[in-house]
Amino acid sequence: MPAKRRQFGRVRKLPSGRYHARYVGPDGLLRPAPDTFRTKRDADAWLADKQTEMRRGGWHDPDAGKVPFGSYAAAWIKERELTGRTRQLYESLLRLHLAPTFGGVNVSEISPPLVRRWRADALGAGTGPTTVAKAYALLRAVMTTAVSDQMIRRNPCQIKGASTVHTPERPTATVQEVYDLADAVPHRYRALVLMAGFLGLRFGELVGLHRRDVDLDQGTVRVRRAVAELDNGQRQIRAPKSAAGKRTVSIPAAIVPDIGEHLARYAESGADGRVFIGAKGATPRRNHFNRLWRRACSDLGIKGLHFHDLRHTGNTLAASTGASTRELMARMGHSTARAALIYQHASADRDRLIADAVSGLVDKGRRRKGHAGDTQD
Repeated sequence: MPAKRRQFGRVRKLPSGRYHARYVGPDGLLRPAPDTFRTKRDADAWLADKQTEMRRGGWHDPDAGKVPFGSYAAAWIKERELTGRTRQLYESLLRLHLAPTFGGVNVSEISPPLVRRWRADALGAGTGPTTVAKAYALLRAVMTTAVSDQMIRRNPCQIKGASTVHTPERPTATVQEVYDLADAVPHRYRALVLMAGFLGLRFGELVGLHRRDVDLDQGTVRVRRAVAELDNGQRQIRAPKSAAGKRTVSIPAAIVPDIGEHLARYAESGADGRVFIGAKGATPRRNHFNRLWRRACSDLGIKGLHFHDLRHTGNTLAASTGASTRELMARMGHSTARAALIYQHASADRDRLIADAVSGLVDKGRRRKGHAGDTQD
């Protein structure tokens, strides 16, 4: 009886005694197995797996991932809608930290062991944990797209928590320190410090404000744009990163007169006039202002406080009022609840102290059984 003809693929025995398998893929091309097999049964099993993949729609072109990671990642960055600073960051991470290891490796050949070895070597060589975490996050994002492009089956970046950036808790200025710092910087920047401290606005958002964005009658500030400074010294005026970043923030009444004085004395005239300008009429640059900031901190004996830390003061004060998570997200300009929950946790700790103090007053003021005036059975 003649042997039954195979319905899918072909297996042939090589002179070496091993077996070679091949099949015709959905694209009509002949696809050989990447390796030979010790037994015919092993070759048959491999073909059966390929046939199952095709039937279930899970077949991938084995040649699709034969693209160098370096060129694929560069194209990935180019195709994304990124802010100037983010694009520069990604290009730097690719050039300095990913390309030396993965640049010439095909996307399909990047494996979990290779990724683990790269990360361990980078940390062992003294690269900062934050930089390694950011580079890993970029690698994972690129490889996630490779999965979507059906170049690979599974993302090789499988290290739990490797993309998490662990930053030390930043200090929070007190209300009095905010006022002291506002008085210590040049007077034209006094309102900038107060608005950062009590509205929680970022430096780029503050120097991007125009007169039409500030409504003292309603006591609000509209955040519609931000000034971003690139590594090459250029600046971009752009919308906030997320829709949540475009927001209207209410001004605490306590600093409305300070902002009014600033507008009258320093801001450009007209609805499109800039709210904050330097002594020579230019939009303040972060590096120049930071020098003034560090000098003010030094004069006051305040150590380790960055200008951005004033945002923590504003957010902590807002959380201490009992604002909801959604309300804090709106005021802070965040699209996720993570940051708001952090400030609510800090507020809860403070509330515990308040409750303990109240408990002491209760204990002190309650009438004790058996004291004069108590009713006895």
